[in-house]
Amino acid sequence: MDKSAITGRPVLWMVIPCYNEEAVLMKTAPMFLDELHALTQKDLISDKSRILFVNDGSKDRTWEIIRYFAEKDSHFIGISQSRNRGHQNAVLAGLMEARENCDFTISIDCDGQDDISAMEKMTEEYLAGAEVVYGVRSKRETDTFFKRFTAETFYKFMKALGADVVYNHADYRLISSRALDELADFEEVNLFLRGMVPLVGFKSAVVTYERHERLAGKSHYPLSKMLRLAMDGITSLSVRPLSIIAGVGAVVGVIGLIGIIWAIVTALSGNSVQGWASLVCVVCFLGGIQLLSLGVVGQYIGKIYLETKRRPRYIIAERTWEPYERNYKGGVN
Repeated sequence: MDKSAITGRPVLWMVIPCYNEEAVLMKTAPMFLDELHALTQKDLISDKSRILFVNDGSKDRTWEIIRYFAEKDSHFIGISQSRNRGHQNAVLAGLMEARENCDFTISIDCDGQDDISAMEKMTEEYLAGAEVVYGVRSKRETDTFFKRFTAETFYKFMKALGADVVYNHADYRLISSRALDELADFEEVNLFLRGMVPLVGFKSAVVTYERHERLAGKSHYPLSKMLRLAMDGITSLSVRPLSIIAGVGAVVGVIGLIGIIWAIVTALSGNSVQGWASLVCVVCFLGGIQLLSLGVVGQYIGKIYLETKRRPRYIIAERTWEPYERNYKGGVN
């Protein structure tokens, strides 16, 4: 059933993952509500639209703050996971919760860095027929040189590996309920939504925006988590690293064969010279290549191991509108 059938305007659910965000949530929640009211007043969305906070197992007062806003204004609702599952799983939990209750969703982080006003343009693109609208950063002036360099290199590297990712797009996006229904059929445990959503297809559009400084608190994405997300993205979307390993192995094998022939010819001609430097270099080179190859193959084997377990990708422990409901398992069809 079309959720907008009653009002004639589509129902929007903002999906906002939260992990230890008590320092910033009191500032950004009113901003999200103001944007929701602005879109409603412009007749772009229905007043039945909601702001869905997803508490990702926070250890601070984040869930208490979410409940406070839900009691204060009916436009705020929230779900709380049973434990911390990670940003991608939190976003997916919110999207799957929303898909049967709205016409489209917009996922956005709660730190205020993404330009909230870009939602209006996203909504207009949806009303014009786009099923997916990607929020793309127009520039990275607020980033350090290191973060800007590594992020842009990552997107280029993913493209080179054949992964269909949108350049400079993170997790600020609009997805229609129709696209979400198809996304629900993607059952992998190792999530990389930036690469999974483009695989769904349908008509898409891009809205550019400028990213701001975080309004309060500290970033929950240090270098270690960024590297882990990058590795998840590469191993989830492309098997080309395995092909590269095979190619490198073939090249090294040919070089080794040439070296063997050269060594035999040199020995037979009586011109061989004993030396440890060349031997050490060859051993270190081959050992490094082998260990690197085993590491990459091990990453893929580990992913296969986790996928075969088919564990739920999220478990919702509580909803603000159903406070006594517990242990709702989701994410596996």
